Amino acid sequence: MLLVKEELLGALASGLDKLSPGAGAKAAFESPKAAAHGDLACTAAMQLAKPLKLNPRQLAESLKADLLASPAFQRWVDAIEIAGPGFLNIRLKPAAKQQVVREVLEDGARFGSCAANGRRVIVEFVSANPTGPLHVGHGRQAALGDAICNLYASQGWDVYREFYYNDAGVQIGTLATSTQLRARGFRPGDAQWPEAAYNGDYIQDIANDFLAKKTVKADDREFTASGDVNDLDGIRQFAVAYLRHEQDLDLQAFAVKFDNYYLESSLYATGKVDDTVKRLVAAGKTYEQDGALWLKSTEYGDDKDRVMRKSDGTYTYFVPDVAYHIGKWERGFPKAVNIQGTDHHGTIARVRAGLQAAGVGIPQGFPDYVLHTMVRVMRGGQEVKISKRAGSYVTLRDLVEWTSKDAVRFFLLSRKPDTEYVFDVDLALAQNNDNPVYYVQYAHARICSVLAAWGGDANTLKSADLSALDSPAALSLMLALAKYPDMLTSAAADFAPHDVTFYLRELAGAYHSYYDAERILVDDPRVRDARLALVAATAQVLRNGLAVLGVGAPEKM
Repeated sequence: MLLVKEELLGALASGLDKLSPGAGAKAAFESPKAAAHGDLACTAAMQLAKPLKLNPRQLAESLKADLLASPAFQRWVDAIEIAGPGFLNIRLKPAAKQQVVREVLEDGARFGSCAANGRRVIVEFVSANPTGPLHVGHGRQAALGDAICNLYASQGWDVYREFYYNDAGVQIGTLATSTQLRARGFRPGDAQWPEAAYNGDYIQDIANDFLAKKTVKADDREFTASGDVNDLDGIRQFAVAYLRHEQDLDLQAFAVKFDNYYLESSLYATGKVDDTVKRLVAAGKTYEQDGALWLKSTEYGDDKDRVMRKSDGTYTYFVPDVAYHIGKWERGFPKAVNIQGTDHHGTIARVRAGLQAAGVGIPQGFPDYVLHTMVRVMRGGQEVKISKRAGSYVTLRDLVEWTSKDAVRFFLLSRKPDTEYVFDVDLALAQNNDNPVYYVQYAHARICSVLAAWGGDANTLKSADLSALDSPAALSLMLALAKYPDMLTSAAADFAPHDVTFYLRELAGAYHSYYDAERILVDDPRVRDARLALVAATAQVLRNGLAVLGVGAPEKM
């Protein structure tokens, strides 16, 4: 139906230009809130009425007459009704709705996607310091980041996935000393065990492998243990590589890949942090007070000025963040998206303030942030809080092992990121319509079963006569298919992969209703092929949408 909408938009633009030169540039259709109001809606008459000093309903009558006289509307539109103060409700002919089936079958996996636009975006997500297994909050972040990357790719963007972490600092020091204590035979609860140490069983696993002088290899680093319990720096490097490898295993099981791993420590080693501070000082955006260096962040909307360099000479954590994002800009990414927990909310204003104050040409609002809440896990009607592996929280690997990668991804994406979410393990395992991922995947498998029973060449369906697709159930299903491209565009613009989950459930529902209303493998080959073409197109769009979420589309269930 893309071709249909393009032709109708062209006619609408022409009609609006006749009423008011230049108005055609804003030609647009909306989706009526109620199906009974038609297939497309237009509010242009009401928008033009005031500047033209005309009655909006009379203007709507004039626009309606002009549109109905155009070849595009004569070809594709059954009727135009004027409602309220000047709404145009447009009802399409069945032939217009049938066009989407042909477009889907022709475009295949590319249906709904846009051509490359030459723009680059860097998406930073997960970015967990290697101090322990990835928890379910990291899982939500991984699902969000990957789906947002896929949404941007569908809109023609060149997408770059980055994982940013620190291999030094207090947390990593605690990891090293915790591992060293385990290697020396101490355990949580012993008198020598520090309160701040990491208690999970994974620490013992790291210590055992260090003593065994093993080599660990992660995507971005490799290290061989010395086996010497006094080699604290070697223990640190081994533990970081070990846990980065564990993170890689979690991410592989979750089907998430990164283009680059960026070390926070490299910002210090390469002088980028010092350079950033010098830029801010030179720009006159800092001042000294109480032995500390402050950023005038209130000049850029922050609620108070922020300390950059403490009196002991160390930098606060937002300073390397500013240096890191200047680097993103200088690496050629005019758009950056950060997926982070809601506990990072306070950093947004100060990082953006630092970027503006640096005066390097970065626009306001850079980078974009998508903040997500944590996830509670329910199993057997009880909240699960402890993982034997991690010691204090449920890991991403636990969740995948208890259910499946597909269920975890779909469930974690099924709500707005900033909405509290309870992951119900029992529901994720249920094989019924209450389980949303099962409901959607079953629709796809059901179609594959029908196509297999037919046994013909699916390519022949591209040329099927679609005129038999005129029943209410068929028309409703085709309208659902036609919504997919606009839904993708909107979801990408709003960082809203949950919109894709809602859409897929709606499309699956439309298919299940159609399947119940009409037999597909009928004796009449013309009717049979038309119906097969429709369900084959539905399966393709289900596959496309599930792929955006990183969820599989099984052919059998």
